[in-house]
Amino acid sequence: MRVITSNARILALLGNPIDHSLSPVIQNAALRETGMDGIYVSLRCEEQYLMQFMHSLVRSGGGGNITIPHKEKAVSLLDEYSEAVERTGACNTFWGIDGKIYGDNTDVEGFRRALRYFLGESPKGLKVLLVGAGGAARAVLVALLDDGVEDVLILNRSTERAQAVVRLIGGERVRVAESYLDIRDNNFDLVVNATSLGIGLEDKLPVDLSKMASVGLVMDLVCRTGTTPFVKSAEDLGIRAMDGREMLIQQGSVAFERWWKKPGPVEIMRCSLVDTVTNK
Repeated sequence: MRVITSNARILALLGNPIDHSLSPVIQNAALRETGMDGIYVSLRCEEQYLMQFMHSLVRSGGGGNITIPHKEKAVSLLDEYSEAVERTGACNTFWGIDGKIYGDNTDVEGFRRALRYFLGESPKGLKVLLVGAGGAARAVLVALLDDGVEDVLILNRSTERAQAVVRLIGGERVRVAESYLDIRDNNFDLVVNATSLGIGLEDKLPVDLSKMASVGLVMDLVCRTGTTPFVKSAEDLGIRAMDGREMLIQQGSVAFERWWKKPGPVEIMRCSLVDTVTNK
């Protein structure tokens, strides 16, 4: 049985909502497997308290993750940050060194690894519909462009926000859909939902897949116990789909490495989610 000492590092997920999060499941499984002296918890946090939470955790020797809706706000609270944070304008992982707050965006590498796990190969040359323009979407876009996709069309409720993402990250291979009409009857090799739609089971679908000419694959970054509504809608149409659990595992493994300076146990993390879903 793992013993947590008085010197244990406290790692926390900060955001709102956080009730759906499976991060504590995978991170505490990783801590048990590796024998590290730490504990991972979820803490509901409003934006006005984000600075206090982050500073308190770092001063006590800990760190954590940032989730919706604070990934962009967290960047302004960092003393040092990675290239991934600079490119995306979003931070999802933080820790302390000599009193300074360091940050990374492990969603970039997490999505890249999850997509390759799903595809079984490089996504080079794919035509992609990316739904969303928040912190998660920015990470996805960076990973897709770095891996050589042919074209990315961004669909977002606010076209201005999507255009801002293109200015920050984009290039010739990135376009913004002016409305849902721009995606009707189009062909996409991959559709990625990078919005929070689906966290609540009553949420509307991020996009109607049946309105497109063809869709090869679907990735829903929403992660919860059970099948997400978007994944179910894809599977009902005969489209192979994957929810956000694999990305959660992969980005969590990278975050574990940032905190503990050793690789995260991916298979243990993956098995912990299988057990969680099975036991629900």
